[in-house]
Amino acid sequence: MQVTVTDAAEQHRYEGRVDGALAAIAEYIRTPELVVFTHTEVLAGHEGRGVASQLVRHALDDVRAQHLKVLPLCPFVAGWMARHPDSQDLEYRSRTTLTDATA
Repeated sequence: MQVTVTDAAEQHRYEGRVDGALAAIAEYIRTPELVVFTHTEVLAGHEGRGVASQLVRHALDDVRAQHLKVLPLCPFVAGWMARHPDSQDLEYRSRTTLTDATA
């Protein structure tokens, strides 16, 4: 099954379509340096067919092409990234470090 993925930026989500019909979405918040994935949902009738996995893979490829990082607040995206080591370089890491408060 082929999933066509597009960035519906005006709706702040990636959309996965099967045979032209909306099958899944991955909602996000974009900042200048990262994309925060907040929610992924598969529409009724498309569950259990790997649509969300294909959607997330394509969305992360798009984020990579834009040289951005990913903050996966959505449990599905976080789990997908944990299972796919080739995506883990995309995960946002804070550059802030704590200093010794007693100094």
